[in-house]
Amino acid sequence: MSDQNTNGAIAPADAATGPAFTVEKIYVKDVSFESPNAPAVFNEAVQPELQLNLNQRVQRLGENAFEVVLAVTLTCKAGDKTAYVAEVQQAGVFGLIGLEPQAIDVLLGTQCPNILFPYVRQLISDLIQAGGFPPFFLQPINFEGLYAETLRQRQEQGETSLADSEPAGNA
Repeated sequence: MSDQNTNGAIAPADAATGPAFTVEKIYVKDVSFESPNAPAVFNEAVQPELQLNLNQRVQRLGENAFEVVLAVTLTCKAGDKTAYVAEVQQAGVFGLIGLEPQAIDVLLGTQCPNILFPYVRQLISDLIQAGGFPPFFLQPINFEGLYAETLRQRQEQGETSLADSEPAGNA
């Protein structure tokens, strides 16, 4: 039987029960859609060009809690005009208890963005369609490959792991 607190939520595991990875909260941190040249851009007969910018931020909220933000900016240009810019910052609070620092770093750099990505994909798609443009489906992203490259760059620069960041906020 699982432990439940008074509001019915399952209580997070503590260090005595062994290692745990929990998703505490998933939420939209920021969202924006702009179509600065509408409605004229709808009549453009040129092949649109898409530029995707993806980044991830990790912030330690407490001893065992981390906020991970997956940010995607998609810019579509029709010729020299911007058709639209869609920006989404999807965030989650994750609990990581009883894990070695290296395991925490891997989870923060791979598993957490993998959990957030479907939410980003859906929001981007919905924003673009609501803006009057054809559907756009963000292709899957290899976060394991991106993490490996980021790890290599951090080691070259002598930087610490994602899990070693200082606590932030009121936690």
